[in-house]
Amino acid sequence: MSLKGICLLFQKHSRFYSSKYKLSLSDAVTPALRAKKSKSNSENVPNYFSDTKSVRVVGGKGGNGCISFLQLWCNERAGPDGGDGGNGGHVIFESSKDVRNLNHLCTTIRGEDGQCGTPKECHGKNSKHTITKVPIGTIIRNKSGVIIGDLDREHMMFVASRGGAGGKGNRFFTTEKENSPKVCEHGPPGEDFIYILEMRSMADIGIVGFPNAGKSTLINAITRTRSKVAPYAFTTIHPQIGMVQYADHFQLAVADLPGIIPGSHRNKGLGLQFLKHVERCSSLIYLLDASAESPWLHYENLNYEMFNFNKKLTTYPKIIVANKIDKPEAIANLSELKNRIDGPVIGISAKDGTNLQQLLNLMRLTCEDNLS
Repeated sequence: MSLKGICLLFQKHSRFYSSKYKLSLSDAVTPALRAKKSKSNSENVPNYFSDTKSVRVVGGKGGNGCISFLQLWCNERAGPDGGDGGNGGHVIFESSKDVRNLNHLCTTIRGEDGQCGTPKECHGKNSKHTITKVPIGTIIRNKSGVIIGDLDREHMMFVASRGGAGGKGNRFFTTEKENSPKVCEHGPPGEDFIYILEMRSMADIGIVGFPNAGKSTLINAITRTRSKVAPYAFTTIHPQIGMVQYADHFQLAVADLPGIIPGSHRNKGLGLQFLKHVERCSSLIYLLDASAESPWLHYENLNYEMFNFNKKLTTYPKIIVANKIDKPEAIANLSELKNRIDGPVIGISAKDGTNLQQLLNLMRLTCEDNLS
């Protein structure tokens, strides 16, 4: 078939499928808010996000030297020929875009040991270095809490522990006075350190609020995460991270953070552990339960806890969101909330999907203004 015939056939089939399924260019570009594809039911999906971790790092042990004497058919005492051991491998942290958090890190990371030396002056093989990838912007602290490394650019490396040097074989110890030494060196162990790894930034937007304000329901509605939803407090113990996908392939990382209670800055509830997560978000969503009694007091308490933990948190860009407007008692509270709070308040229903598209547009504008 000629090229002209192939083009005519393609146009004919394109008109047939577009008329049959009523497809348009806008349908292909503009995605639905709630994905048609069902979420995974697998139980093996990690349900937490780790932005800080304590890791023990041990370098590889050096290979032992060899004690050996060469025996030839014409010379039974040809001399020592023990080879040296190979060097142990270093453990290195490398910043990379391939990882988003610290979940994949084991509590103990060990380097490979070097091979031992063998007869006939055969040296042991040096082991390869163990390179562990960490997110860009990872801060490395020693056991005392002092910052000793900052991997703020891609492909930056930090030598966490050095491997031991290979031991010398008995051939190395030959002298004019000692022609047949029967000694060798053992390979020393590698360095052993404990580090605390912290991520400088974990998400573009963090959702903060009181327990049962609907934080997990909201992140489940706008992303493909499967955060636990239950009618009791502190269902979220670890942060949950989800990606919001826009039609032009723009992405936002949103964090569902554990609930806050009065006195969190004094380490009540999840306390300081929660507030440290808030510091690693670029912008914040203050999610208030509009159906609760006096939701404006919740907003004041949130600001109070942020200010007492770190005054800088009150200067973060924020979006005030009133959730659960599908309930009758929330309508009167929403109007009163807008009067009492200095700033715009958007009312949504994360359960029914009301005004979620407006919230997504506001989230993007806030992040773009923050970047500029």
